[in-house]
Formats: sequence, structure tokens, C-alpha cells
Amino acid sequence: MSDRLVRVYSTGRIFDGELTKARLEDEGIPVLLKGEGNGPYRLGPVHLFVSEEQEARAREIIDAIARGEYATEDLEPEPEPER
Repeated sequence: MSDRLVRVYSTGRIFDGELTKARLEDEGIPVLLKGEGNGPYRLGPVHLFVSEEQEARAREIIDAIARGEYATEDLEPEPEPER
């Protein structure tokens, strides 16, 4: 296995980077997240890196995320009780 890492995702939104990282890790792909600022005022950009061997699978998952395949359905609000 190669030690070479490739960047598969970049974003200016830390939350999007963290969510994408979590999805890739849930799929068994180790991820290195770089670029996130530390402290209470975290600023991007954020870059995700994976091993060269995992690049193709990671890009498939990222494309599926962009297409909304991992989206969850919004819960409908509960109806208010009748008076």
C-alpha cells in the first residue's frame, strides 16, 4: 500500500468538510483533514486527503453526496393540537 496521499475534496465550510470526512470514514476510508483552524473561531478552507489506493472510491462517494444520495428525509413537523 502506498503512503502517497491525494486531495479528493476541498471546501470553505468546515462543517461540510467534517461531514464528508465522517461519511468517507463510515465507508471504511481513512481520511486526513487539513486546513481547519483551531480555537473557537474556526476558519476554512478544509482539504480532505485519502491514500492513492482509496482515491477512486472516495470520489465515487463524494459524487454520491453531491447528488443527494446520502440525504435524509426532512421530518415533517408534528401537527399542532386542535383547540
